[in-house]
Amino acid sequence: MLSLVHLKVLAAVARHGSVTEAAKQLHYSQPSVSHHLARLEAETGVKLVQRIGRGIRLTPEGRLLAARAAEIMGRVDAATTELAAQVGLQSGRVRLAANASAAATIVPKAAAALAEKHPGLELSLVERHPVEALQMLRHGEIEIALVFRHADTPVEEGFRFVHLGDDPIHLISRQPDDSLADHRHSAWIGGCDACQEELETVCRSEGFTPRVSSHSDDMVVVQALVAAGAGVAILPGLGLQAHRRPDVHATELKGFHRQIHAATYGDPPDPPGVAAVLAALTRTFSV
Repeated sequence: MLSLVHLKVLAAVARHGSVTEAAKQLHYSQPSVSHHLARLEAETGVKLVQRIGRGIRLTPEGRLLAARAAEIMGRVDAATTELAAQVGLQSGRVRLAANASAAATIVPKAAAALAEKHPGLELSLVERHPVEALQMLRHGEIEIALVFRHADTPVEEGFRFVHLGDDPIHLISRQPDDSLADHRHSAWIGGCDACQEELETVCRSEGFTPRVSSHSDDMVVVQALVAAGAGVAILPGLGLQAHRRPDVHATELKGFHRQIHAATYGDPPDPPGVAAVLAALTRTFSV
């Protein structure tokens, strides 16, 4: 049977890329880290690390086990949080990841509602794009990922999604009542990979491919560039709720929206703390 301590050490070595850094992070001595790695190799009967000069690197088998070890350790941390929340929701912590627009609008309202109803339950937030948030969720680094998706996005095994509502997409320009067709030849401001794909889908509906001249994931920067005449863009409604410049115009694009989901991972039911946060998010979005 594999030891959790040995798996924790392997995950740390993989994360930091060296025995020295792993030892510092774990507060172990270097010989102790090497000892745990050797014991793990003896347990598995597989070579997990290779000596390269003064350093080491993981073998393919070592990388495979390290990835699983990170997920296992994340699940152990999550179980600790769940047990704390189980005790009448009097204490504990729920970790949540959300993209910038959701983190600036939905999460603060949900946090306020949660604090009023469950003052002993701590909501911990980290800002991440949806792809990164779901990866963190799979690895047990968070309990909830607040993400935007589209109706045709495939669902990966293990994830469960609660549809909170839809977030409309807007054309951001300097003129009121603009249409997509008005900007067939304009410069566009793109964003992250998911946002870029969304922009191209929107523009293809009018029969053209956007000429992207600038990129930014920051809604403040995007609107500033539009105001300066550097291009036009699309932004979700939540982004405009978080920050809206008076010198740009937003035209809702009918038929285009993002679906906002709260994602969890693993089999139901959700732990009480997670269920309480999901309930707060659902109430907040519906208001």
